[in-house]
Amino acid sequence: MSETFFVYPESVDRFAFDWGHLTVTCGPSVNGAGRFSAGLVHVPPGQGHARHNHPGAEEIIFVLEGEGEQMVEDTSGNPVTEQVRAGCTIFVPESRFHSTLNIGSTPMKLFVVYSPAGPEELLRDLPDFRLVPPPHA
Repeated sequence: MSETFFVYPESVDRFAFDWGHLTVTCGPSVNGAGRFSAGLVHVPPGQGHARHNHPGAEEIIFVLEGEGEQMVEDTSGNPVTEQVRAGCTIFVPESRFHSTLNIGSTPMKLFVVYSPAGPEELLRDLPDFRLVPPPHA
């Protein structure tokens, strides 16, 4: 793999789901990044992804656009839910369950980072997974 330093979302595969899509723009399969992976998530109004976790990985979610309801479990397994909007950074500790719901009237756009790299590849096993090759808008 040649070194790829600059990646635009429309130039790489998109992972589409019933609730929205994820475009991985940095990671082992995109540019050889080994310690983390990252990408853009698009969640249409009224949609959201179900409660899930990433065993062995931490996640950072940064809200670029829109507003939503974000849940992250605390150390006791209790859900902590807060309304979030553009500019908010959400930290999801290793293996914690979390979910996102778009409660606004416009799409939510999120930038996500996983460490270590890899949790995004497990999404390919979900029943509603669809691979959308580039180019896409």
